[in-house]
Amino acid sequence: MCGIVGYIGNTPAYPILIKGLKRLEYRGYDSAGVAIMQDGIKIIKCKGKVADLETLASAENLYGTVGIGHTRWATHGPPDDKNAHPHLSDSGKMVIIHNGIIENYASLKEGLQKRGYKFKSDTDTEVIVNLTDYIMQAEGLPFDEAVRKAMHEVVGAYAIAVMHCEWPDTIVAAKKGSPLVIGLGEDGSYFLASDATPIIEHTRNVIYLEDEQMAILQKGKPLVVKTIKNQQITPVIHELELELEAIEKGGYEHFMLKEIYEQPRSIRDSLRGRLDPQTGRISMAGLIDYEHKFKAADRIVIVGCGTSWHAGLVGEYLIEEFARIPVEVEYASEFRYRNPIINERDIVIAISQSGETADTLAAIELAKARGATIFGICNVVGSSIARASHAGAYTHAGPEIGVASTKAFTAQVAVLSLIALHLGHQLGRLNQKDFFRLINELNNIPRLVEEVLHTDEYVKYIASLYKDSSNFLYLGRGFNFPVALEGALKLKEISYIHAEGYPAAEMKHGPIALIDENMPVVVIATRRGHYEKIISNIQEVKARGGRIIAIVNPGDETVQRLADHCIEVPETEDAFSPIVNCVPLQLLAYHIAVMRGCNVDQPRNLAKSVTVE
Repeated sequence: MCGIVGYIGNTPAYPILIKGLKRLEYRGYDSAGVAIMQDGIKIIKCKGKVADLETLASAENLYGTVGIGHTRWATHGPPDDKNAHPHLSDSGKMVIIHNGIIENYASLKEGLQKRGYKFKSDTDTEVIVNLTDYIMQAEGLPFDEAVRKAMHEVVGAYAIAVMHCEWPDTIVAAKKGSPLVIGLGEDGSYFLASDATPIIEHTRNVIYLEDEQMAILQKGKPLVVKTIKNQQITPVIHELELELEAIEKGGYEHFMLKEIYEQPRSIRDSLRGRLDPQTGRISMAGLIDYEHKFKAADRIVIVGCGTSWHAGLVGEYLIEEFARIPVEVEYASEFRYRNPIINERDIVIAISQSGETADTLAAIELAKARGATIFGICNVVGSSIARASHAGAYTHAGPEIGVASTKAFTAQVAVLSLIALHLGHQLGRLNQKDFFRLINELNNIPRLVEEVLHTDEYVKYIASLYKDSSNFLYLGRGFNFPVALEGALKLKEISYIHAEGYPAAEMKHGPIALIDENMPVVVIATRRGHYEKIISNIQEVKARGGRIIAIVNPGDETVQRLADHCIEVPETEDAFSPIVNCVPLQLLAYHIAVMRGCNVDQPRNLAKSVTVE
């Protein structure tokens, strides 16, 4: 949620900030704003996209070399001009941008109002800047010390950047539960952002702030990092591996389409160096280092949210099928708020594309406190989940900018496949012949996904027939039940069509009542798995007038006779079919959304990284 960017150096800040906000807009796009330090604090902000802010700012002469910017995903207060960030203190001397949620903002606000502070917005953010202003004045503290002390009073999640007109060459930043990265420019300049995408074209040297740490960025002075308890920190400098072209559209109309087409490469990159089909070796350092824990585990608990939860469901099927270890899959948002039975013999696999998902991070902390071993699967190097896990694996999918996750899902399933196969082989539950057959087929999956992409034009045609539908039903069995869930999620989140995914056999227990001639039903009907049962389910839908869109293998005459439309995908092992079968569902959702005039990269009410509750 929300994108933060900041710059302090010797060149005009505004061009850096506005380009950075464009890079971060996938994190929130309800409103946007900048604050530039020039003859005091100059603020420009508005409801809408970064392009609206750019239009508004074009009439201004913005020359200051210190500034902060923000793109918002609304939590407290509607998305309008007054709630857009940055927010100015009541005194007019201090300005702040904030990502997160302050849980005790109401009581803090009440106390400040009693002291005469007036509030201009509905946000919790304005409480922080006025609290800092009050502490600075009441206690006579320097700016950075007032920020540090204010953070002691705040309960909740935050990433903040603050400026003060009497400290014109300083930005103070702090974080807890929301990401912040600092870029170190070669000319002594500093960059600040929610993630590395605005920084990569300026520097490759970055520092990731940890929870309850703050940084003091001052022009011409060394960076100061310390805890909010005032303990000095010597930060670790990381080198970014991200390439600039990876965060550009590369000629595609949308990031989502680009990322769908990148899947052969992203899956291959997630397998590269880990899977050697010639020698029959799977090498994943984090897994090997903690292999003894996996072998001794009573069970594995997988936690995730949204698409990552769907990948976890596929992981459950994979690990139980090949390694015969009991697996439970939990919504991280539910797991963290109940009283789960977790102990030191449990492995918790936490899955998150961004590595910053707030609920998943909280689930990790709960499980760690009870002695479980945490294995993280995420896509962003240096992210909070990567740092909080005992061990883990990066998916190597590359940056995913489109809000609807595509290549992250298939990369996650590829990594989970490696884990399941390795454990099954090491535990002796997969014989050598089956193991070699399976790893060779997994190695072949990127090529099969390339074949699936050739269906794009036909899928586009199908989309044109059903783009005005009000509802969709997705059905799958076994390994492909989670694919039905994922296909429905993709459609609803970018086209705003109501869609539900179900296990095909559960259709008779309620959803069949919805089926008529206006109900498109997408059925994953590939040959491996429960093929005959799926045929029966298709017949039940046809008997009630439903329209069938089937995912099938080549040469399937049986389903061809029953379905209204068949999308052919290459045949593979049942265990790996989710990676292949989800791709046409991604394309179907994409084309329907485009035809309906939806913004597929920035769907309404959604943000890419859910870093707040």
